[in-house]
Amino acid sequence: MQLSFQCGTDILSLDLPDGTAVYESQFPAPTEPAHRAVLHAARSPLGLPPLRDVLSTRREGDVVVVVSDVTRPIPYARFLPSLLAEIEAAGVDRDEIVVLVATGMHRPSTPAEREEMYGSVARDYRVVDHEAENDDCLVELPGRSWSGAAVKLNRVYVEAGFRLVTGLVEPHFMAGFSGGRKSICPGLCSLETVCNFHGYAFLADPRACNGVLEGNPCHEEAVSVARLVPPDFSLNVVLNRDRQVVRAFAGDLTAAHRKACEFVRDCACPPVQDEADVVVTSCGGYPLDATFYQCVKGIVAAQPLVRRDGAVIAFAGCSEGIGGDEHVALMRRYSGRWQEFLEDIAQPGVFTKDQWELQMQARVLEKIGQDNLHFITDGLSEADLADCSVNGRHSAPGEVRAVAQDAIDHFAASNARFAALPEGPYCTPVAPAV
Repeated sequence: MQLSFQCGTDILSLDLPDGTAVYESQFPAPTEPAHRAVLHAARSPLGLPPLRDVLSTRREGDVVVVVSDVTRPIPYARFLPSLLAEIEAAGVDRDEIVVLVATGMHRPSTPAEREEMYGSVARDYRVVDHEAENDDCLVELPGRSWSGAAVKLNRVYVEAGFRLVTGLVEPHFMAGFSGGRKSICPGLCSLETVCNFHGYAFLADPRACNGVLEGNPCHEEAVSVARLVPPDFSLNVVLNRDRQVVRAFAGDLTAAHRKACEFVRDCACPPVQDEADVVVTSCGGYPLDATFYQCVKGIVAAQPLVRRDGAVIAFAGCSEGIGGDEHVALMRRYSGRWQEFLEDIAQPGVFTKDQWELQMQARVLEKIGQDNLHFITDGLSEADLADCSVNGRHSAPGEVRAVAQDAIDHFAASNARFAALPEGPYCTPVAPAV
């Protein structure tokens, strides 16, 4: 059978054995354009009056609209202008509106990325980035998080006269589902605040995984941080494989996010039918797979599907390399020594920025071993791949498909049982409850 997989900005058409178990999302087609779906949600929200009415009670100060950065494929350019126009129609002057990019631990956005993500909004409104390691941009709150940690949040957000958070709800390999409270934690937190949210103990909990909210420590921590300085209004969108907005959920942070998660669970978290010998997975395509750092999500999505000592074949664009400087240094330090890495970060008081991504990757390595994690890209050199604790396969530019097909054919020759994740982390099979 022939299947299409997202890889960078390309679509790879790959031949897999007949009988391959294919796991794909089952979202409905959009019923209206993105801007109309968003306005309909804002005017008929869950748990709150319409956005215009809520804005009439705003405090003194700017209206701050929190948006995701370029690592999330949200088509803001299609609906954000209409959402901001709705705010202005409620009597808010344009110079009172701030668009705040929830970068979390990621680097700041570039002018080109802002133009790509937000369209005319990047030119017509004030757009500022969250800076997680700049104390001047942070405020320490009087309360504590669910885990008892001190909390520092973005100053612009905390001091706003009105807070509106937006986000994308999809399966998330640590927090169960993205969106909602994650726009605030980790989106607007300090690095210190994220130490627990992304710390060893939280991620060692098996409930910190795709599709699970109940008992998930990452979810509990993020919710508790969001409640310390709650948004006045929230908007979550859900995308299909073509990155079209198929639903929008607005209103109270908890109510809107819960409904969005229920919808996404039904559409994009199919139960695992049987473990496979080989799982072929995308890492989500651009922009998500621009760095190996983010590619881990696609790799982890395969973990419930593959049998112990089986194989995973993953591929990605990696047009921006391994990731940030800290992640590159960490991967190089522990290249091929991921077991020692886990032992080190399990020690009290040990925490390194970006350790969470390698810890999640280690879940797959523990199940199948490094040699069986085949990672193919034309965006990383052989030297870079050697640092990534994978069985790296460098391809010439534009030759990822050929290398991936060779790997598939090798396993198919031995009559291996295959499963496929054409969307990578955007459709995450979940193991049945024990």
